Amino acid sequence: MVEVGDIRKGMALIIDNEIYIVLDVNKHFTGRGSGIIRTKMKNIKTGYVREFKFNSGEKVEEASLSLRRVQYLYSDGDLFYFMDLETYEQYTLDRKVIGDALYYMTENMELDLQFHDSTPIGVVLPNTVVLEVTETAPSFKGDTVSGGGKPAVCETGLKVTVPFFVENGQKIRVDTRTGEYIERA
Repeated sequence: MVEVGDIRKGMALIIDNEIYIVLDVNKHFTGRGSGIIRTKMKNIKTGYVREFKFNSGEKVEEASLSLRRVQYLYSDGDLFYFMDLETYEQYTLDRKVIGDALYYMTENMELDLQFHDSTPIGVVLPNTVVLEVTETAPSFKGDTVSGGGKPAVCETGLKVTVPFFVENGQKIRVDTRTGEYIERA
């Protein structure tokens, strides 16, 4: 059990026998010291985001999560297939569970799967990934003077703004936390 005042972003909590990931926490305190903790949480199974209010001093159950190193194999429609690198066991996750992580995953990429008991509940991406640019406007002489950038689409469908010198077929490094271009790879 964890006190609601200690809830942090990214924590996994069990509420009404459902697992929620904390997306946002706001603490509001009144003059007498008691307070209200407002949270936005995403249900792991349904993907729905709900708001919860707690009074300070309440306790909630923290879900015990573990990580396993896996390789992303392929996707088939809305299903994504992964293989445990130690046991070679395969796991299937739905598009709703993967969320926006699908824009950063390339086939044969190694990453971590988050588990609650023995059920995979989410994907943990590395901080940066290398993706190939598949679609961007050609660069023209003198473009670099103005600074800024141009839109580009990567192999996974991710849309990102890149500097003018980046061209189709080049590999770029992208920050998975912000979705921004970092450098050419």
